[in-house]
Amino acid sequence: MASLCTNRTLSGTRSSTCSFFFLIIQLILPFLSLTAAQASRCRTSCGNIPINYPFGIDDGCGSPYYRHMLVCSDSGKLELRTPSGRYPVSNLSYSDPHILVTDPFMWNCQDGDNFRPTRPFSLDTSTHFALSPQNDYLFFNCSEDDVIIQPKPMFCEHFPERCDSSCDSASYLCRHLPQCPSVLSVTSCCSYYPKATESLRLMLKYCASYTSVYWRNIGEPQPYDQVPEYGIRIDYDIPVTTRCLQCQDILKGGGTCGFDIQSQSFLCLCEEGNITTYCKDHRLSGHHGRVRVIAGTVTAVSAAGAFGIGAGIWYLRKVRVKAPVTCGVQSNENRLF
Repeated sequence: MASLCTNRTLSGTRSSTCSFFFLIIQLILPFLSLTAAQASRCRTSCGNIPINYPFGIDDGCGSPYYRHMLVCSDSGKLELRTPSGRYPVSNLSYSDPHILVTDPFMWNCQDGDNFRPTRPFSLDTSTHFALSPQNDYLFFNCSEDDVIIQPKPMFCEHFPERCDSSCDSASYLCRHLPQCPSVLSVTSCCSYYPKATESLRLMLKYCASYTSVYWRNIGEPQPYDQVPEYGIRIDYDIPVTTRCLQCQDILKGGGTCGFDIQSQSFLCLCEEGNITTYCKDHRLSGHHGRVRVIAGTVTAVSAAGAFGIGAGIWYLRKVRVKAPVTCGVQSNENRLF
């Protein structure tokens, strides 16, 4: 498009053609964007995992707090996007708000004493996600010269000021690895909860590998109410607003909570269009009128676009009559696109 405006003719036809095309493009682009906004739908599942508020896998759906966090792959697998990569989601709970993800780079039972290259898992601290305190981290083959590897109760009694920095070699999980309690033969194991991603990186600098174990609640009486499983539990917040509750109310139309992708302000997504209250808001005609205005705007813009294209064809024919004849040779003097 830039080359359209850089070449000039003696008659100035080139400049006027370029200006007219920019005018047509400015008329058509809003039509395309509005059509896309009206045509977009919020998918309610990815594979066998339901996608409900506050999440969305289509832009403009759910809460803007979690925009672009979840991705539904081409194979129908839900993934969580973090600064350290994309991770498969094995479960997504709304009653007890948390996400369970698996990290393919972490150690698993099949690895045994053979350790693959790993990388530290991390979360963006500016988001509404947080690593759950129900996670435990196990580190393998750590250097005793650089990491304090001691039975934690005994070490903490003697050195309480350094208790947080020790890696517990006598932890329950090291002695009862989930699913494979005796898979490790000569490898040392210790349990350590990193305070931040940086401390996790530091541990991995001196340890061969690591894995995450979370405690899943199975609803049994204590102390048998939780069982350890491999994975990373991530807790999240559900931002509840009056407008979203009204939007979702079946008696008020049963809309879907979403947001404007430009301003990120709240929108109730309805079959008839997107409004700022709820789908069956009859108190103010302006709300439903707003939906009609959106639809009318699309119609008006499409009509304007059609008029612009028609006028453009007429104008180009007129320009071509005045343009120099080049015997069918496409040159920089008569190139249109």
